[in-house]
Amino acid sequence: MFARGYQNIFKIPELKRRILFTLSMLAVYRIGVMIPTPGIDREALARIFEAHKGGMLGMFNMFSGGALEQLSVFALGIMPYISAAIILELLTVAVPYLEQLKKEGEQGRKKLTQYTRYGTVVLSIIQGFLMAVGIEKMGAVIDPGWSFRLMTVITLTAGTAFIMWLGEQITEKGIGNGISLIIFAGIVARLPAAIINTSRMISTGDMGIFGVLILLVFMVAVVGVIIFMEQGQRRIPIQYAKRVVGRRMYGGQSTHLPLKINTSGVIPPIFASSIMMFPATMAGFVDVPFVQDMSAVLMPGHWIYNVFFVALIFFFCYFYTAVTFKPDDVAENMKKQGGYIPGIRPGKRTADYIDRVLTRITLGGATYVAAVCVLPTILISQFNVPFYFGGTALLIVVGVAIDTTAQMESHMIQRSYEGFLKKGIRGRR
Repeated sequence: MFARGYQNIFKIPELKRRILFTLSMLAVYRIGVMIPTPGIDREALARIFEAHKGGMLGMFNMFSGGALEQLSVFALGIMPYISAAIILELLTVAVPYLEQLKKEGEQGRKKLTQYTRYGTVVLSIIQGFLMAVGIEKMGAVIDPGWSFRLMTVITLTAGTAFIMWLGEQITEKGIGNGISLIIFAGIVARLPAAIINTSRMISTGDMGIFGVLILLVFMVAVVGVIIFMEQGQRRIPIQYAKRVVGRRMYGGQSTHLPLKINTSGVIPPIFASSIMMFPATMAGFVDVPFVQDMSAVLMPGHWIYNVFFVALIFFFCYFYTAVTFKPDDVAENMKKQGGYIPGIRPGKRTADYIDRVLTRITLGGATYVAAVCVLPTILISQFNVPFYFGGTALLIVVGVAIDTTAQMESHMIQRSYEGFLKKGIRGRR
């Protein structure tokens, strides 16, 4: 059935074109990861990352697809864009002008996107300068000085701006969310090297085959839990009243309002990771005792890191859900169409009921996301797994794969083709 659905992709010219465009843009991104920033001592840089590969630098390097390890033109990755988006979303709640822009439809969205781009450039300049100074202090620069710093800031800022453009092009002309797919490609690109490294450790006796089997079983179990929860829905029954138009009667049917358990998707762990990575990574470049102590406790596996990480995940699960799903708007639209929830009065009571249900299932969704992201990290730190492919990475990879597959499924179903599954991708009760 999957093979037949796979063949149907190439029968739809638009879908085929979108997939090929997405793959070509991701190929351009991977080529850029291999282009180094001028003036870097590659051997010294390799020694630095060998010493810090299990810490925050290793995690940041994973999200950049290996670009940070080589200090390539894409070393900052897409994180400045994500940070700018977080800041703008928070300001939207506090600044009336930005909130008004969000309500103006397409024109307001374009203006907010423009502000996000400006913020990305500003953050890239700041992070690029701090990274250039930090690399200089670590002794990984051939010819240190202001010429290197300016060149590095310009190069890294241009690289991030180009990645941002690639992501927007994929979202507009390709398939799936461009920014998420770029992060997805960066994580997956590290998997072959991790497998080779694991095989080497098995051959040298540093890791037993039994330990590898346990790791594989655990990863498969986590993937199964992610798929199970990402498809989960809470379906609120909706009844539409009968109405007479002319000589015909309309309405009277029953349907439901699907509320996903994890409404925010992979956004909370991405946002939380970007916030946790930025101060810890920059602290690694500053030789101050207090900053070094702070960097030590903000390492994956440390209990303080886990507490802050879980708190940020819960915050962004609720925050992003509140931003993207408006119970008042849903209740108002239901009222206009003659729909109501059995036993609940239309209008404000309906909005309050939906909000109450959404709050409860978001608690479960946030708990699931936090558990998936933190539990593997704890196990990895305890059992010394030779590569960092924790719950955050798995959640992003599986979540992005599900969303992209769902978009491809919808394209095929719209044109009366069979999808990848016999009944398509649907949520469960």
